[in-house]
Amino acid sequence: MAVRRFTPEGMMQPVPYHHVAVGTGTRHVHVSGQIARAADGSPSAPGDLAGQVAHALRNTAAGLAGAGATFADVLRLTFYVTDWEPEKIGAFMEGVEQVSVELGLPRPMPPASLIGVDHLFEPDVLVEVEATALLD
Repeated sequence: MAVRRFTPEGMMQPVPYHHVAVGTGTRHVHVSGQIARAADGSPSAPGDLAGQVAHALRNTAAGLAGAGATFADVLRLTFYVTDWEPEKIGAFMEGVEQVSVELGLPRPMPPASLIGVDHLFEPDVLVEVEATALLD
C-alpha cells in the first residue's frame, strides 16, 4: 500500500482523523473541490450541512474511482465549510458517518483540515471537499 497513516505520541488525541500520512507511491491523484451536486449539476440537500457533506464525499469517491483510487489511498482531505462555527461539528460529522461504511472511509480518517470560509462559489453550497491520494 502506498499510504501509511498514523498519529505520533504527543499529538492531540482522540480526533476523528490521523495527524500524519506518509506516501511512497509514484502516481499522484488530486480530486478538485467536490460539492453536493448531481452529475447534471442540480443541487443536493439544500440547506442541510450533513446531507451536503455526505454528497460531496460521494462525489469525491467517484473522482477517486475514476483514477483507480479509493479512500484507502487518500493522503489528505480538505473541507471548506461556509459560515463555520464550532456548533456545526455535529452536523458535519453526521454527514461523514452517513457515508463512511458505504464509501469505505478509513477510521480514523486520513489527515484532514476543516477550513471555515465566508462563502463558496454558489450561495447554496455549504461544503467543498478536496482529496489528495497516492498510488503505487
